[in-house]
Amino acid sequence: MKALLNLFKLRIGVAIALTAVAGLMVSPGGEIGGWQALVLTLAVLLSSSAAGAFNQFHEVDLDARMGRTSRRPFVTGRFRHHGGWLALIVALTGIAVAAAWYATNALAALYTFLGAFVYAIVYTVWLKRRSAWNIVIGGLAGSFAVLAGAAAVQPGLSVEALLLAVVLFLWTPPHFWSLSIVCRDDYAKAGVPMLPVVRGDRFAAWAIFGHALVMVGLSLALALWSPGWLYLACAAAGGGLLVARSVALVREPGRATALANFHASLIQLSLLLLGTIADAWMRNAMA
Repeated sequence: MKALLNLFKLRIGVAIALTAVAGLMVSPGGEIGGWQALVLTLAVLLSSSAAGAFNQFHEVDLDARMGRTSRRPFVTGRFRHHGGWLALIVALTGIAVAAAWYATNALAALYTFLGAFVYAIVYTVWLKRRSAWNIVIGGLAGSFAVLAGAAAVQPGLSVEALLLAVVLFLWTPPHFWSLSIVCRDDYAKAGVPMLPVVRGDRFAAWAIFGHALVMVGLSLALALWSPGWLYLACAAAGGGLLVARSVALVREPGRATALANFHASLIQLSLLLLGTIADAWMRNAMA
């Protein structure tokens, strides 16, 4: 069971599913039933987990050369690497997209599919081994999850949903660039052109700071629309922590400050999603 959870990257899948919930909650307008919201959330979880499994299926050679990923089940032989896994991954993705369409609408299903497609094909197959832009474009995977949740409520996307999608898009690069500084030697050995490998830690630190600053600014600007004081408090607390850690990283680029920034980005995202969901729930409860 532990190996299966590792293969399908369930923790990442849960985080992406929560972004879909946030997109659903932040969107004004129509309402959907509880069962519809649950099915869509599970569909996004299933599609993102399937994309995560494809990532490990496709990158077994890279994973074997990196210390951080050398214990993954295809590398260790815990799971035999064969085409049956690929068939299962495709089937799970199809089930997820069909479930999202059945429970909500075609546009939400399309965004559910695009999130998995961007991570599995655009990021994993096309960009990761070729370009330092890999994780920048790969950040669209989280954005599509937001749009899937939003489209389930209102196919004509709201300003709130679009802003939250942009925030998620800008969150992904500094999060993974911070991890890339920590694991720079691994990425260099595997031949993966992550930004710290290609341009160095100092350049990556400034890129992280720039992304963090714009992303936090947009997350606060979102409070000018429907999200209320609870969202603003969570966004300000998480954003302030991330910017502070990013400043420390710029001042002293290195593994310790990069790891602190990586953890700060996780806290910031958690607070942002919690604030979005809790704020909308409170407004609905008081309505």
